Amino acid sequence: MSMHIAVAHFFANKMWIQILCLHRALVIIPTFPLCLFSDPFGDNDSMDVVGSPLLPDSILYEIFLYLDHIDVLSVGLVCQQWHAVARDEFLWKELFYRYYRVSREVPRHPAAVSWYEEFQRLYDTIPCVEVQTLREHNDQVLHLSFSHSGYLFASCSKDCTVKIWNNELAISLLHSSNMRLYNWSYTQFSQFNSDDSLLLVSGVFVGPRNSSSGEIAVISLENSAFLSRVRNKPYDVFGCWLNETNLISGNLHRIGHITSCSVLWLNNAFQGIESENVNVVKRLFKIQNLNASSIRTVMVADCSRYDAPDLLLDYKEQLATTTSPYQHFDLGSESEEEEEKPKQRLMREPGAQAFLDGGSGTSEDGLQQFLDDLLEGRMKPVMSERELETKVAELLARSRTKPPELTQLPTEASNKKYLIFTTGCLTYSPHQIGIKQILPHQMTTAGPVLGEERRSDEFFDSLDHVIDIHGHIIGMGLSPDHRYLYVNSRSWPRDCVISDPMQPPPIAEEIDLHVFDLKTMKEVKRALRAHRAYTPNDECFFIFLDVSRDFVASGAEDRHGYIWDRHYNICLAKLQHDDVVNSVAFSPVEQELLLTASDDASIKVWRSPRTVRICQARKPKPRRLLFSWLMNQKS
Repeated sequence: MSMHIAVAHFFANKMWIQILCLHRALVIIPTFPLCLFSDPFGDNDSMDVVGSPLLPDSILYEIFLYLDHIDVLSVGLVCQQWHAVARDEFLWKELFYRYYRVSREVPRHPAAVSWYEEFQRLYDTIPCVEVQTLREHNDQVLHLSFSHSGYLFASCSKDCTVKIWNNELAISLLHSSNMRLYNWSYTQFSQFNSDDSLLLVSGVFVGPRNSSSGEIAVISLENSAFLSRVRNKPYDVFGCWLNETNLISGNLHRIGHITSCSVLWLNNAFQGIESENVNVVKRLFKIQNLNASSIRTVMVADCSRYDAPDLLLDYKEQLATTTSPYQHFDLGSESEEEEEKPKQRLMREPGAQAFLDGGSGTSEDGLQQFLDDLLEGRMKPVMSERELETKVAELLARSRTKPPELTQLPTEASNKKYLIFTTGCLTYSPHQIGIKQILPHQMTTAGPVLGEERRSDEFFDSLDHVIDIHGHIIGMGLSPDHRYLYVNSRSWPRDCVISDPMQPPPIAEEIDLHVFDLKTMKEVKRALRAHRAYTPNDECFFIFLDVSRDFVASGAEDRHGYIWDRHYNICLAKLQHDDVVNSVAFSPVEQELLLTASDDASIKVWRSPRTVRICQARKPKPRRLLFSWLMNQKS
C-alpha cells in the first residue's frame, strides 16, 4: 500500500492527470458533452471501452483522492475504468467530508442512497441562484409567508401594504391592500390559515395621542374583503391561527411599574357576521410578567406528527425523558455541571414555584413575613423599589396561579397542541421561551368566557415549560412537522448578572441558531452560526427564519440570507442583498424555491441550480431560420 501511495503522489500532479487523460481520451475529448459545464453531475455513456488499463484501480483511487469533485467528474468521462473508480463510494465519502467540512461523527443522511448522490443533493438542490427580483414595495420588506398549497405568498412592508402574489414560474402581483386607511403605521407579519381561504395580517396601529399598539386584520382570499380586525398588544405578539377559523391575539395590562399580565385571546375570524348570536372571543390564558417582560411572538405547534417526523435530528439515540409539570432549561453555560447550578437556582425562584408550593396559607404567611421583615428593617441588603415590586409580585403569585390541568392532559400526541411564545423573567428583552398546552375544550370560542371557569383566587395561569436562552431572542420557526423549534438568539456575556431589569446585558453580534425537540423538550445538536446582527440590545428587532424538510434559512443584518442543512449542521449558501435581510420563506411544496425580503425594498426569488437547468431546458429554442426569412421579407 505504501508503494501505491507513493505512486499516487507522483501521478496526482495536474500535469500527469492531463497527460493520462489525453492518452486515454484523445479521440473523445472534442465530443465531451456540454452538460459537463452546466450539470457537473451529468452522466455520459459515450466513453472509451477498449484498451488495457495503464494503472490499477487502487492507484487511480489514491490519485483521485487528491482531486476536487469537479476534476473527479471530469476524469470519470475518460474511460470505463476511470468512470468506475470515479464513482467509488469510499472516494465520494472522503470528498463529501472534505468539501463540506462535516464532522466525521455525523453519519450520512438517513434518506441518502449513496455518498455520490448526497454530494450532488447538497451541491445541486440548494436555492442559491437568483432568478427574479420583485420591486413593487417602496419601503423595507419585513415579512414573507407562503400559502400551504404553495400557489400564493404574501409580503408585509414598512410602506403599510400587504401584497399577495401568484407563485408561478414568473411570479406576479395578484392583490395589494393599503392598511393606512385603517390608521396603521406599517404591516409586519402575515399567515395563511390551514385551508388557504383566509389571510391573517398583523401590523402596528397608531392610536389616540400617537400611542402605538398592534392590530390584526383577517382578509378573505376569495374576494379580498376584510372580515374582522382585532386589537393586539404589544404589537410584536404578531398573532397566529389556531385552526381554520380561530386566531390568537394578545393584550397587556399593567399592574405596577415593572409588573404586568399578558392575556391571550381566542378570536373568531368572522366576528362581523356572528357576533350578535355567538361568542366571538374567549380568553385562553392570563400570565404574570415580572421585571418589565411581556409575552411576544406567539405560534402554535401541532403535535400530531411527532412520532413520524420528516427528519429525526438526534441520530445517536432517541432521547427518553420524563417531564415534570414545569420544566425549566437554561442555556447560559456549556458544561452539565455548570448548567445544573442555574437550573436549581431558577427553580427555587418563587415565581417559578408558584403552583408547586401547595396551599395558599404557606404563601400568604411568606408574604406577611416578608412585609414584617421589611417594616422592621430586617431586610439586608436594602431592596430598591423595583426589586421590592418584583418580590411582592412573586409572593402574591404563589397562591394566585392556576396549576396545569394534569388530569385533563391527553395521552396521545395527535390531540395535543402547544402555544409557544417568547417571554422573560429578568429583563424586558425576550430571553425565555414559554410553552403552554392548549386543551381540546380551549380550541373553540364556545363555552365560558372571560375566565368564568376558574376560581376567584386564581388570577394567573402557569406555564408548562420554560426554556431559558441566556440571550436576546430575535427569531423563531417550526419545522414542517412541528417536531423541532428553531430559535435565533444573540447571547449575553457568560456569567452576567442583571441588576436592573431596564438595562439588559450587551448582546453578541454573532447570531446563534438553537434547535429544540418539542417532544423531549431538549436542545439537540450544536447551535448553528454564520449570520450576524449589529443592532444594540435596546433596539434589537426580529429576524424571521424558515424551515423546510432538509434546510433551514434565516435573514441577517449583514446583508445576506443564509441556508443550512438541518442534518449536517453546515452553512450551504449566502444570499446577497443590499441591506438587512428581514425574512426568508421556503415554498412548502418545493424546498428548492426560497424567497428573501430586505430593507432594500426588494424580494428576491432563489431557485436551485437543478431547477434552473430544468426550466432552461423547457424553453423553446429560437427559430433562427424563420426569423431570418421574416427579416428578408421586410427588406
